[in-house]
Amino acid sequence: MAKPLYSTNCFNTLIRVAEDCPTQRGEEPQLRGGQPTVAVLQFRMIAGAPYKYTSDDVVFATSSAGRALDTKTGKKERSLARETFFSRGQACMRASPLGKRFGWGVHADADGRIALFAVDSKRYQALAGDPEVAQTRAMRSKRA
Repeated sequence: MAKPLYSTNCFNTLIRVAEDCPTQRGEEPQLRGGQPTVAVLQFRMIAGAPYKYTSDDVVFATSSAGRALDTKTGKKERSLARETFFSRGQACMRASPLGKRFGWGVHADADGRIALFAVDSKRYQALAGDPEVAQTRAMRSKRA
């Protein structure tokens, strides 16, 4: 019996900035101690190629399991590592520091491909007011 695979993908959805986000505009995450954080990795991946990757692609590539694979890893080995990773539930982009701390909304199109929009941008406001787009919030950093 095959293990079920979980997914973090969403479709035609805007993950709005968390209610307790400390910034009023989109800020680019910075390196910490000269090393990229998960926020930096996610930002670079999504901002560098809007609507190219799904949430699953980003979550896996920026996880420790995904980063452990080098560019010479074969397609079959990469696929097996991804299958193992998603055999358990994973935190979705709602838990990303981009929406919790840095002021970025994540929009998933009808195909599940994602892009970032700063909370202070006109595009973010348009998506937030669009009744055709499902709305959810990034997770709060603090308890209510």
